Amino acid sequence: MSDTSVRIDGNRLLLPGGAAVRFIRTLRLPETGTHPLPPGLGEFPVRRVSDYADTVPEAWRARGGVMLPVYLREAMWLSFAGTKEPAALQVGVGKVCAVSGKPWSDRLTRDPQNYVVLPRQPWLDGINSGTGTVRQFVAVPLGMGATVEGQITGEEVWGGVQLQAFPLGEAELARWREEERRRAESARGAARSGGAFGAAMPMSAPAAPGSAPARSGVARARSAPAMGLGVGGSMRQEVYRDERPLTDWAERPAGRVFVHLVTPPEWLRITGETPPPSPVDRAAYTQAGLPWYDYYDQDALDLAPTGPLQGVKPVGDWIGDDHEPWQAPAQQQVRPLKDAPGAPVEDGDW
Repeated sequence: MSDTSVRIDGNRLLLPGGAAVRFIRTLRLPETGTHPLPPGLGEFPVRRVSDYADTVPEAWRARGGVMLPVYLREAMWLSFAGTKEPAALQVGVGKVCAVSGKPWSDRLTRDPQNYVVLPRQPWLDGINSGTGTVRQFVAVPLGMGATVEGQITGEEVWGGVQLQAFPLGEAELARWREEERRRAESARGAARSGGAFGAAMPMSAPAAPGSAPARSGVARARSAPAMGLGVGGSMRQEVYRDERPLTDWAERPAGRVFVHLVTPPEWLRITGETPPPSPVDRAAYTQAGLPWYDYYDQDALDLAPTGPLQGVKPVGDWIGDDHEPWQAPAQQQVRPLKDAPGAPVEDGDW
């Protein structure tokens, strides 16, 4: 790829090669039991670090990327809706792979697989820590040892979230585009002849649950409280095994971005913007009869969890019990799913 720029479209990150990522606010799950997919409560606002060079910490300027505000113990998930072409996306939490538990790498690996395949993987709610389940992403400060990074590496240096996208190799991408062109022509021909009930669906991830249709003076720069991701409750979600040979993918990433997690007070100081309010009370959401989700893809194979991620402890083991009220959704509330504008984001040294 000639253009390695990551761009922001609204609150969506557009990575070279067509991968699209949004960070979705959600309800935090209890740390015991296994649950349906929680709803989306809107997008986290995303801003370029370079737009606030006078107020962000020096280390953040060096790493470049983007930032978003997150509350202590707030949960999030990543939506890949809008991805246009196949991509292998690496997701790091403190530069630990959220899929394999291995250290961050600039190469794709298959054993263990260290990436998710877009748009086949519609979203990722947490680390791949169990058969057919993930443990929810939950924000915690660095320095306590509660992050995935701290528990696996013994250090908390990086925090945040890291994304790196690999497109298909040139020959395979040309082959895929030709197949898509023929499929679209076939669909148009069928529609003209009255033999189709609707147009072919584009190859993109499903819309995010709960999302909109498509989950005085300048302050001086200083060091800011750094946040990373630990884990919370378990939910039913598969991380899909790649069905392509590894050689189908490009050897080098098309683009990458470092996502800094900012406390709400620091977000206000750095940007001058009021952060979104804390997420709605979990019991109130459930009592209102609003939906939760189950997603099942019978044609896909779940990726087995690796040893490092299975042993990660929930944040409650480090910062105390969760006393927020919880009410499990009723069965009828759980809904089944399925059977480049703007200036470029500056990358840095990380």
